Amino acid sequence: MLDLLIVAAFVFYGLAAGLRARSKASQNLQQYFLAGKTIKGWQAGTSMAATQFAADTPLLVTGLVATAGVFALWRLWIYGLAFLILAFIFAAGWRRAGVLTDAELTKVRYSGRGVMLLRLLKAIYYGTVINCVVLAMVLVAAIRIAEVFLPWHDWLPAGLYQPIVGFIQSSGINLGESVTGLSPAMMSANNMISILLILAFTAMYSITGGLRAVIKTDVVQFALAMIGTIAYAWFVVDAAGGLGGLTDRIVELYGAEQAGKMLSFGPPDSAGEALMPFLVIIGLQWLFQMNSDGTGYLAQRSMACRSDRDARFAGVLFTWLQIFFRSLFWLAIALGLLVLYPFTPEEMNSEGFAAAREILFVQGIDDLLPPGFRGLMLVGLLAALASTVDTHLNWGASYWSNDVYDGVLCRHFLKRTPKNRELVLVARLSNVLILIIAMIIMTNLGSIQTAWFISLLFGAGMGSVLVLRWLWERINLYSELTAMAVSLITAPLLLYYLGTNPEDEWIRLSIMATVTTTAAILVTFVTPRTDEDTLDTFYQRVRPFGFWGTTAQRCGDRRGASRLALGKRLGAASLTAISLFSLLIGCGRLLFPPPGDEGALLNWLYVAVGLLLIPLWLRIATAKDLATERAIKEPHSQPG
Repeated sequence: MLDLLIVAAFVFYGLAAGLRARSKASQNLQQYFLAGKTIKGWQAGTSMAATQFAADTPLLVTGLVATAGVFALWRLWIYGLAFLILAFIFAAGWRRAGVLTDAELTKVRYSGRGVMLLRLLKAIYYGTVINCVVLAMVLVAAIRIAEVFLPWHDWLPAGLYQPIVGFIQSSGINLGESVTGLSPAMMSANNMISILLILAFTAMYSITGGLRAVIKTDVVQFALAMIGTIAYAWFVVDAAGGLGGLTDRIVELYGAEQAGKMLSFGPPDSAGEALMPFLVIIGLQWLFQMNSDGTGYLAQRSMACRSDRDARFAGVLFTWLQIFFRSLFWLAIALGLLVLYPFTPEEMNSEGFAAAREILFVQGIDDLLPPGFRGLMLVGLLAALASTVDTHLNWGASYWSNDVYDGVLCRHFLKRTPKNRELVLVARLSNVLILIIAMIIMTNLGSIQTAWFISLLFGAGMGSVLVLRWLWERINLYSELTAMAVSLITAPLLLYYLGTNPEDEWIRLSIMATVTTTAAILVTFVTPRTDEDTLDTFYQRVRPFGFWGTTAQRCGDRRGASRLALGKRLGAASLTAISLFSLLIGCGRLLFPPPGDEGALLNWLYVAVGLLLIPLWLRIATAKDLATERAIKEPHSQPG
């Protein structure tokens, strides 16, 4: 009964938040997608963390630790660099640009006849293709959770349940492989019911209340997800023999050499030739990704903040919640599951091993948590799922309503200005379209790891250009068009010739990043510069950092001012990163020491460095104004 009350309270809060925000959200697109730029920094940062929590990420962590050890998690932790650069360099720029989406930024940043084409392509590519693939990954995790905890075949009367099974059989729908021994039709029927109910609940408040409702529910959802995760970590570690005996148990099960690899925060001694490919991967993926400058829902949260300081603080808070706080608890769970559900070398080399280890995160909840706590963790996972789904629905709909419908269809082709309520209606209908596409993609996904690797590959070609457009005035319309075109051509070719083998991923990412970045920069130098009036307007509105000397001079600033400002912000981001990773490594190694670890003093030194740096970066992150920043007029966002 307690479990049902927790679920009911969560559902009621989400629906109430949507209804309370409905009136303001219906006024116009800025209210619907940016909450009128009234969001506080801590709310935006927590919302970012809730969205990134997802339901698929803890499953991914569990699979990575089992297949490649703790060191493999640097593939996730390295994104902390991108998040901090967003906080200190790009977040304020997104706010000042006065746009609703990344696609709309093209008309503010570039000039030329191809601006509308690029805006349309980005709206479809990011708002539909990429957005729906990521959403589908989340739904794959959701069906794995749902199958264990939501046995509809036991709950529903046969007269209601059997027609659903019949429909599944006749349509040929297959939602993954069963982990509970159900027939494919019953498993797919159960998962279909669960997904439709979860999506219906999430869509009701996110479609109704827009970003206000999304952020209000995200804050509660993150709290629920973390409370459930902490409780789960406690029970897993306790069942595995406690923190003090965790290392010894892993050594007993897997041997000292394999245990050392599993528990190493640095490259294990046995890495050998495999180390260089891994370093190439983590060196590339944080920068050469489609969200390298915050493009997407991170930028949306930054744009919705009430001030530049709030946007900056949101990015910093998000980074610490994401990389440090939640990682330690997920790591405890992943290592505990290695003890409680051991595997053999033969199983490790078998096909489907990663997917099997991923599902153990869910299986452990059912096996290890007592009643009450099991319901709490289930609500936490549902909350994590809802916080990701609502964001991707809201963000994806912004492209369709603001860019495709308003910017291209109405204003360019129909030569008319749509009414605000008309645009909000289109935004709400777009959510339904995105859900349908995501569910179709979901039925064709297997391992979350494989889907993640493919999404990284497609994004590797865009990252450098997305960063450079903020830092370098010479980047133009054709640079982005080239990067997008070359990515869409190169990625399928690499997948065709090199496949999806994880061992070849570093080759795929290296080729993609090199080819697309080189092509984009070469095209930059042989195509016309962006119109000076456009650059001047962008510079005066956004005050970008980096290599803007010529434009700065035209606008009455010193030629090197923007480069100096960039250096100071990179210094602030670096200081915060050193503190973050020092505490992560120090606390991680103290809690989960590798076998034979004699570096306790070094671990405490890591912790001390991380703590001593906190007052320095915290003062910078919360400063009302950074030293070189001038007063900036709040831009008035123009529709379309």
